[in-house]
Amino acid sequence: MNFIIALVVGGVIGWLASIVMNRDASMGIFWNVIVGCVGSILGRFLFSVLTGGTARLRDAPFQPMTLLVAFGGAIVLLAIVNLIKRGRVR
Repeated sequence: MNFIIALVVGGVIGWLASIVMNRDASMGIFWNVIVGCVGSILGRFLFSVLTGGTARLRDAPFQPMTLLVAFGGAIVLLAIVNLIKRGRVR
């Protein structure tokens, strides 16, 4: 059950990040889920590097800080994709 909830939350986070980065028209629901889940992993990694490895985001998956870090990671992931595909960040 936790896996299904993670996919749904990842899809919502990926969808919101794609709206912020103006990529919503070119992405479907599958890519929104992928961007949300991979962006969450990337955000958690970057957050732990910035905080010196002291953050334990896995302990509280639905806290606002955890969701914000996942959203930030999804935006960073979409910015990287924009740089690779178009040579610029929108």
